[in-house]
Amino acid sequence: MARVAVTRNLPGQALERLHVAGHEVVVWPGELPPPRDGLRELVAGAEALLSLLTDRVDEELLDAAPSLVAIANYAVGSDNIDVRAAAARGIAVGVTPDVLTHATAELTIALLLAAARRLLPAAADVSAGRWRTWEPTGWLGLELRDATLALVGPGRIGSAVAHRARAFGMRVEPVGRGDDLHAALARADVVSLHVPLTEATRKLIDGAALAAMKRSAILVNTARGAVLDQAALVAALRSGTIAAAALDVTDPEPPAPDDPLLALPNALVVPHIGSATHAARERMADLSVDNLLAALSGRPMPHPETQR
Repeated sequence: MARVAVTRNLPGQALERLHVAGHEVVVWPGELPPPRDGLRELVAGAEALLSLLTDRVDEELLDAAPSLVAIANYAVGSDNIDVRAAAARGIAVGVTPDVLTHATAELTIALLLAAARRLLPAAADVSAGRWRTWEPTGWLGLELRDATLALVGPGRIGSAVAHRARAFGMRVEPVGRGDDLHAALARADVVSLHVPLTEATRKLIDGAALAAMKRSAILVNTARGAVLDQAALVAALRSGTIAAAALDVTDPEPPAPDDPLLALPNALVVPHIGSATHAARERMADLSVDNLLAALSGRPMPHPETQR
């Protein structure tokens, strides 16, 4: 029997499978992530950890958990985990790939449509009594048909977004590692970010990248907040360097209530809900438990982290 630390309660019945297998499951009881001291206490003596993106798993934490042999991250990525430090200690690390692809792609399109058709400003004007009549020049936005979408990071989620965007008649330009990023940005009416967060992609979209975009362009980010220079984005939105941004992720998360990003009329920010469907979140829990059950029985994880 192993002790499994889980940093928050998860949807669905996946954790019951750990009980059935004879493992002791200890779940952090709060609705918010455990504080640092609470996380150290939770993992002390644990053989396995089921972590979330909100949990920083670094060398200090790993030193506090000398019995740890497996970490299942409840996410498609692992940028919250020092995977090299884990590997040096022989700790297997797993993630939940592909399962949130469709949910995140759907949210990307929802954000794209909301920004392109200015849905939030239009709805706010209705609530404020500013809708006086049908207006031929009121609330004009971008028509997706024949618009160019630059997909920065054409992996699983990017490809799923491309499939949906083409259904709207958009021209899709995948932008990979070897492509000229700034040239692609200059051609795009919409830029959508789908790269993992690594040292190479941190602040990939900086002030210079934003300056390369059309003044009428829309930026959508459902990847990680830190792939975008948020201060540069605020400046670009204020100055009209680009027309609008729609973000599911920020840096930091959540932003402070007085963050200038939240006061901009051309910025739409939602609370990291790319995978927030019942089906996706329950399947993520299933894959996390699959990873832990395999590792605790001495088998390779079926969904290992691959960014080492």
